[in-house]
Amino acid sequence: MSLNKILKEFIMSNKIDYSGVADLSSTKDFIESMGGEVVSKYSKSISVGIRLPDSIVDELPRRSEHEVAASYRRLYDQTNQRLNVATGKLKSLLEEKGYDAFPVPASERYDDENIAAIFSHKLAAHQAGLGWIGKSCLLITPESGPRVRWATVLTDAPLEVTGEPLSLECGHCTDCVDICPVNAFTGEPFHEDEPREVRYDARKCQEYLGHDVGEWNVCGLCVYICPHGRKR
Repeated sequence: MSLNKILKEFIMSNKIDYSGVADLSSTKDFIESMGGEVVSKYSKSISVGIRLPDSIVDELPRRSEHEVAASYRRLYDQTNQRLNVATGKLKSLLEEKGYDAFPVPASERYDDENIAAIFSHKLAAHQAGLGWIGKSCLLITPESGPRVRWATVLTDAPLEVTGEPLSLECGHCTDCVDICPVNAFTGEPFHEDEPREVRYDARKCQEYLGHDVGEWNVCGLCVYICPHGRKR
């Protein structure tokens, strides 16, 4: 059985909504600038994603209410845990086949100064053809928009690439830019050769979550408002 077929069966049995394999060779320098050789040495990435239910995301405009905020926070944490369990299993599966693998947690800060992770899940999913990076700096899937949580397994396994990067489909839409309570987004479209700061002030977002949204640290309005994946 081919590695890609083994991966497909794993994804189905673990109830993962999105998955894709990307070749990272064209982004090696950027990846090394984020997390060093510990992540840049891998040639392939496996993206796994779980869709967040609309019943909870659609309530985010009422996030100041305790139960709404608590429900979203629990969902966020539980989904991250599911992803981390899945990537841990996938790491073991690949190592049993004789390959090296490095699971990148769904949500873990690596660089406090720059408010960044050791590796970009969005970059991997974009390279795998699962979506494009929107003006919110979120990965936008055609079917679910940004309502997906992601994790990644980096590997040297000779997997077949499953897709190519999608073109931007945000057009003139600025819904995420307009709804942001701290104006963290500039409205500039994503370009691979430009730093994140051209599009997004992560510190504004961080400070808002840390001081202005109550005990549950919940916002998510850019996830809620995106017309891609929104059903109402």
